[in-house]
Amino acid sequence: MTDRTEPQHRADRTGLVVEDRPDTRRWLVAMLKAAFPGITVREATSMASARARLRDERGRDRAEGPQDIALVDIGLPDGSGIDLIREIAAQHARFSPIVTTIYDDDQHLFEAIAAGAQGYLLKDQHEDTMVRYLHRIDAGEPPLSPSVARRIMTHFARRQPEPAAEPVMLTPREQEVLALIGKGLRIPEAAQVLGLTSHTVAGYVKSVYRKLNVSSRAEAAIEAVRRGIV
Repeated sequence: MTDRTEPQHRADRTGLVVEDRPDTRRWLVAMLKAAFPGITVREATSMASARARLRDERGRDRAEGPQDIALVDIGLPDGSGIDLIREIAAQHARFSPIVTTIYDDDQHLFEAIAAGAQGYLLKDQHEDTMVRYLHRIDAGEPPLSPSVARRIMTHFARRQPEPAAEPVMLTPREQEVLALIGKGLRIPEAAQVLGLTSHTVAGYVKSVYRKLNVSSRAEAAIEAVRRGIV
């Protein structure tokens, strides 16, 4: 590693690497240790083991100090890492959840951001580059691979509204449905939260997609974030 010019980091910082492939997991652990000397790194291979590690860490809350870091793969053997990121963002404020993945597409990217991911790194980075991106966390900057940053900029540039366009109005129920979809809930889960049938919620989703002129969950999540309802 050649990048050693960053400020000192606290030795009691914790990292969590959630990755089922042993070789990749070892590599990510090494990246965290190189980026943050003295960090204690826990490992998890699944959603279940990650939750257990997070429960262990919950009793070690600190009032001050740098954020702990969770590097989370999306494709885990017992579920989606995006669901885990949502849990970390909601229940473990000490941790900054960062996606580490091979998926370089809009759907995974924007669903992860809507779920609370504070960075999105592709696993094909050179070691020194990965360390440099991780350093951005302490500078208050989201660690983003270059292609991911370009994808975000391109997406929002494409979606610039027409100057004279009237804002699309949603009913209160449609806004509730959009908020839940934006948080990553599936239709049956949203139906349970709202106390409605899946068929009824599916109808609201169809209406929301039509009004907003979107065709995917990722686009709906972006719109929910733009409207400030997630």
